[in-house]
Amino acid sequence: MMNDTSQTFTKVKARHILVADEALCNSLKAQINSFEDFDRLAREYSTCPSAKVGGDLGIFGKGVMVPEFDEVVFSAPLNEVQGPVKTQFGYHLIWITNRK
Repeated sequence: MMNDTSQTFTKVKARHILVADEALCNSLKAQINSFEDFDRLAREYSTCPSAKVGGDLGIFGKGVMVPEFDEVVFSAPLNEVQGPVKTQFGYHLIWITNRK
């Protein structure tokens, strides 16, 4: 059986929390024990417009997001909080919910 990192995926569904500094990002990550925690913290702290929907970015393909973000969402395990991931926009926590 192949694991996620050895397959080629073209679409991903993910949520994220975007904040300005790494310390806050790490603090939020430590508070996340469930999907409900992630949703609540995204709504409260994320500076991205997606905060209104719990950080939901919907389904997107490769190359839509910045390279650092793409690298994580197309290779990291599903349903585990990834990050902090630094991009030009700030620091992200990422929850990948599906790939195909």
